[in-house]
Amino acid sequence: MTRVIVVMGVAGTGKTTVGRLLADALALPYAEGDAFHPAANVAKMSAGIPLDDLDRRPWLDSIGEWMRNRAGVGGGVVSASSLKRAYRDRLRAVAPDTVFVHLTGDRPLIEERMAARKGHFMPTTLLDSQFAALEPLQGDELGVLVDVSGAPEDITARALAALRRLPAPAA
Repeated sequence: MTRVIVVMGVAGTGKTTVGRLLADALALPYAEGDAFHPAANVAKMSAGIPLDDLDRRPWLDSIGEWMRNRAGVGGGVVSASSLKRAYRDRLRAVAPDTVFVHLTGDRPLIEERMAARKGHFMPTTLLDSQFAALEPLQGDELGVLVDVSGAPEDITARALAALRRLPAPAA
């Protein structure tokens, strides 16, 4: 697989864990989407304030730059919530063959996983705003939906199987 893969979904779905496992399985470099946030975004989220579209622009542009660089040299995996279609369109504009792995699950499971995280800046109080902003993948978007129930290795195996069923990237 030579595409850039974006592991997307609301907070607490396991984007980092699954992203790293996918990258390892595919022998691709991995980038943590949270590392691309400017300090102001992290401070805002840490205070329990949801980001707006304006806050997300520099973050998306930084991720997009990483994706543009990786698209030309064999691909990569990056975790990024990519909650709205407009965000995914912005990322696809710089790496058109990008495929999205949308991690999905029910709210109680995701909230439980968020609450168990240690040292993460995103509080569980922002989960409602994440679900409110979420625009699931649409039929014309290249991607797969993967349920997050079970162990990370099982989730990753389902993601890999779904990715293998996608058409090959354009030459």
